[in-house]
Amino acid sequence: MASDKPRIFHSSRDMALSLIPLVLLCLAIAGIASQCSFSPGGPKPGPVPTIDVDAVSQVDARELGFPIRKPVLPDGWQPNSAERVQVPGGSVSSRIGYVSPNGRYVEIHQSNASEDALVRKVVGESTAVGTETIGTRKWVVYGGEGEKRAWFANFGDASILIAGGATAAEFAEVAQAIGDATPLPR
Repeated sequence: MASDKPRIFHSSRDMALSLIPLVLLCLAIAGIASQCSFSPGGPKPGPVPTIDVDAVSQVDARELGFPIRKPVLPDGWQPNSAERVQVPGGSVSSRIGYVSPNGRYVEIHQSNASEDALVRKVVGESTAVGTETIGTRKWVVYGGEGEKRAWFANFGDASILIAGGATAAEFAEVAQAIGDATPLPR
């Protein structure tokens, strides 16, 4: 009997044997509560979450101290996330994330922050690598090889940054939609 053994003779095998029933009990409770799943080979792709971009944009236009634009993107672009992000220096950014028709992620930050503060907050230490002119607006391009890509434009009344893993053509499509959008009423 294990309790008759002196303590010095208790081994890691004894400890493992005593933990097995506890682990099985925990797995049974988690399974019954549907709080875990087993998926060999990784998670299965599912539907992309969606948000009400109209509602988010309208609330941000009323509550933030700078104009908010709601770009109208072509069919296939799906808004899937939104949040307010604190930017150093007391500024704030309204961020809405989209999934492109090709499955790439792009986020649009609209802010009252300076270019430097917004770029540092979203993409970290990055240097400008060029510019792109979309419509009448010049966008400063950030991010080199292996870095998160971002485009920044100053709209006078707000700073706008596009960031993510989209292609240059997808960035241009988003930049054009933002340039065409008018600020929402407060």
